[in-house]
Amino acid sequence: MHELSLCHSIVAIAEVAARGRRVRVVELDVGNLRQVVPATLAYCWDFVTPSTTLEGSTLKIHSIEGTLKCQDCLKETTLRDTPILVCDFCESTKVDILTGEEFMVTSLVLED
Repeated sequence: MHELSLCHSIVAIAEVAARGRRVRVVELDVGNLRQVVPATLAYCWDFVTPSTTLEGSTLKIHSIEGTLKCQDCLKETTLRDTPILVCDFCESTKVDILTGEEFMVTSLVLED
């Protein structure tokens, strides 16, 4: 369960950015192609935030769909439940991943 270590990293990033201020909400983009289970990440959050400036905060996770762009026909494909890196239109496997690999803290809501 690497989500626990990911939560520790998110706390460290948020604490630096918050500069000692209390954090109420951490917003996070997580791409569907990342090997991260958002529910597990949210579950681990309450284990890593006590005794930090993030104690009692909420982790708000935004899931980012995986999308591909075909190198052959130049069309974009949105990946479904099982990510298969193939163009939906021409079935080429020569594709570039456009979205879905994100893992980024995007914003913090701080107390006044």
